[in-house]
Amino acid sequence: MLRFARWLLLIPVVLILFLLGPLLTVATGAVTIGGDWRTASRNPVGLAPDPAVTPEAVLQVYAARAFSWRAAFAVHSWIAVKPAGAPSYTVYEVNGWRRYRGLPPLHANDRPPDAEWFGHRPELLLDLRGEGVDKLIERVTQAAGTYPYADVYRAWPGPNSNTFVAHVARQIPELRLELPPTAIGKDYLGTSSPLGTAPSGTGFQISLFGLLGVLVAVEEGLEVNLLGLTMGIDPLDLAIKLPGLGRIGLADRQSPAAEEPPIDEAQPPLIADKV
Repeated sequence: MLRFARWLLLIPVVLILFLLGPLLTVATGAVTIGGDWRTASRNPVGLAPDPAVTPEAVLQVYAARAFSWRAAFAVHSWIAVKPAGAPSYTVYEVNGWRRYRGLPPLHANDRPPDAEWFGHRPELLLDLRGEGVDKLIERVTQAAGTYPYADVYRAWPGPNSNTFVAHVARQIPELRLELPPTAIGKDYLGTSSPLGTAPSGTGFQISLFGLLGVLVAVEEGLEVNLLGLTMGIDPLDLAIKLPGLGRIGLADRQSPAAEEPPIDEAQPPLIADKV
């Protein structure tokens, strides 16, 4: 009985540890949790090369703090692609507000790929250019077309924008994409099976509806997910991962340039709307 009581006392302690990071991000002013979305900045920050002077293919993945109070906990992520010779970028992303207007959350648009996300500066997670990238862009389009939650959105614990980007990353393991620990929803694997590969394709994870799980991978290291919040360590990068605060440590290792993989013609293309 005494042992059971001790375990019960551990529950609030663990919850406090997981919530301490989000509280610190707000207390230190690291994120903006107020403001009006209609006037919040959506200006580009100069991370995406100008298509007018960049003829080569470009594939980039971004993440920025979510809008309003969600910024204390999570980021919003998206994928931007520009085939060789294309005059503009196509951005693939999931937006929950579209569902409330009767539109599918998953869509493709031509907004500036490196624009601030309602006042929060984006972080460049992946930047591939040149030879072989056109093949990867075709696979991104195909992977977007197989996303199983194109008409579903839940901010927590998923499926959301991070679930989508993680899905594309799992379909193209050559990207070796490591999503930040604040990408709540990346561990949502659906209801069919709790087992899956890590988003980077370099390991495996077990996740119960995105609420409880463990991930072990070369790129991500060791991550523990509790109620969608992630805590972990990345031995190769000498970094720790904390809920709300994100990744703290040395600079990321550069992901190797992807080779030209074969395209699976059986996968359907995404029928996207340009807005």
